[in-house]
Amino acid sequence: MLLAAGGGSRFRGSTHKLLADLDGRPVVVRAIEALLRAGVGPAAVVSGPVPLGQLLPPGIVELANPHWQDGQATSLAVAVGWARATGLAAVVVGLGDQPGILASAWAAVAAANMTPIAVATYSGTRGHPVRLARSVWDLLPVRGDRGAGGVIAESPELVTEVACDGDTRDVDTVEDLTRW
Repeated sequence: MLLAAGGGSRFRGSTHKLLADLDGRPVVVRAIEALLRAGVGPAAVVSGPVPLGQLLPPGIVELANPHWQDGQATSLAVAVGWARATGLAAVVVGLGDQPGILASAWAAVAAANMTPIAVATYSGTRGHPVRLARSVWDLLPVRGDRGAGGVIAESPELVTEVACDGDTRDVDTVEDLTRW
């Protein structure tokens, strides 16, 4: 599940940051491709102010978040709602503005089911993707700009860290994009 519903207000380019060109492809496409290569499915993308359907390959569902302005938790709530309706036991969540997260990170986190929550780590620092089992979905916030971070911080006994390779830099500004 890719969360790609942010407003991108810090990005001052000629287009939304998710659509900005990075080596010939939009930023969000690189994130989508990693998710697909991992074979973590079914796959969906939560979108906000920028419809992404034209960029999605067949088989990926676009879930529009009408409340995207109210923070990342609303996108996570859309993802969890879809996962419930689909009958999934867990959801693996990453961010559309992190083009350096590798398919191997997605796959490793998805496979880590020793605890209800699995968090990718990069050189000891927690990041995305994050696997959230159905048993923790009711603990997640539904409003605000914090996703599962509060639950992860407050309930360490629920969390397994998964060492991953990749680049966790996100694209928030034009300067971030030029550093890629």
